[in-house]
Amino acid sequence: ARTDGIKVRGYVSCVLGCPYEGEIKPQAVADVAKALWDLGCYEVSLGDTIGVGTPLKAKQMLRAVCDDVPVSHLAMHFHDTYGQALANLYAGLEEGVRVVDSAAGGLGGCPFAPGATGNVATEDVVYMLEGMGIRTGVDMSRLLAATNEISRLLGRPPVSRVAAALNAKAKRANSE
Repeated sequence: ARTDGIKVRGYVSCVLGCPYEGEIKPQAVADVAKALWDLGCYEVSLGDTIGVGTPLKAKQMLRAVCDDVPVSHLAMHFHDTYGQALANLYAGLEEGVRVVDSAAGGLGGCPFAPGATGNVATEDVVYMLEGMGIRTGVDMSRLLAATNEISRLLGRPPVSRVAAALNAKAKRANSE
């Protein structure tokens, strides 16, 4: 890919816990991230794909990885199984990471970990970032419409707390 000028983003999954190995040591994540960086990935996304991480563990892992990969070339990909994804993202922001993966309505999941839920919801991330004064360029009303449509097609309510709050607010306004 590098020879052909194609940019490749590398992904490391289960960076804060694994359904098979349990807790993952930060240095093990750093070693894999360095290997991807050395292979020529322009960015390495670090994924807590089963959603077991906590902010302190996220910071420790990121600090280990930053010894080998510049923080400006890292991304975070956190699932929200234990409700820690936003806190973990905030911890990563404090460490200097500026790229965040998310999914409208918190879609996704991990087929290898029983009970693991979806990705952190884009609505929740955008609300947090905008509330911190970080401009995302995301139109929340259009994002909410997309989330509501995909949730309708899937036959389930959005898991995003922001979507639930905004939908309740709109419903109340429409009934008045």
